[in-house]
Amino acid sequence: MALRIPRGALASSLLVVLLVSLVHATNAREPPRLEMVTSAAPPGLTGSRARAAAAAAAACASWRLGVETNNIRGWYSIPAECRGYVSDYMFGDRFRQDCAVAAREAAAYAETLELAGDGREAWVFDVDDTALTNLPYYADTGFGAQPYNATYFDEYVANATAPPLPEVLELYEKLLALGIKVVFITGRHDYQREPTVKNLRSAGYHTWEKLVLKPSSLRLGSSVVPYKSGERQKLVDAGYRIVGNMGDQWSDLVGTPEGDRTFKVPDPMYYVG
Repeated sequence: MALRIPRGALASSLLVVLLVSLVHATNAREPPRLEMVTSAAPPGLTGSRARAAAAAAAACASWRLGVETNNIRGWYSIPAECRGYVSDYMFGDRFRQDCAVAAREAAAYAETLELAGDGREAWVFDVDDTALTNLPYYADTGFGAQPYNATYFDEYVANATAPPLPEVLELYEKLLALGIKVVFITGRHDYQREPTVKNLRSAGYHTWEKLVLKPSSLRLGSSVVPYKSGERQKLVDAGYRIVGNMGDQWSDLVGTPEGDRTFKVPDPMYYVG
């Protein structure tokens, strides 16, 4: 499926020019990257209009904080007035800095671990918007302001072109170098295994211990917490020690066993309970 050009209504609302491209490196080991180029913002507003715009931006920033701290739950779409704010954040320096902080702290923690040497330490990663970024899909669907389109998202997954989240990919490489095994537990369904494997490998995730996908029998819309925590329990029962767990949703991280440490990358575009 070719990526569709963002709808006119979305394009007119953005204050930045978004350029999404996959750059194929000459080195076969180097993954495609998501390149984001922004234009200069138009001249600023003045007076009461400037104050109103600043107040709206502050309100959206507070809303995003509530989402990231799990104080705001059960929401289905971003506030309409925050669509421009979310798009600017996701394609701006702040998002990359926030991801870098999470990945840096995770790497610093991993480097302090004293491994047993039996190869049973494991780190769990979510896939969507953690190992891979679905910004191309969300740029075309209002950054979470439009209802979730399952058919279109399935087509996007089948295309297997989601770029890696660079900070997470760098963490992944560090974990492997330390001798920690990587396990992916994703909310993608089991019938999506082939494109998921293809996408992970093309993005640079060349090695993993397990890739766990959600059974198609699980009811759509049900909580993923029992599924993900249950799969982590299976790892523990099999003798693995989950030293770390990273995802973009709180539902990736809660539920026993969580892992010794959890790390969340930001995602204000959607909520998965």
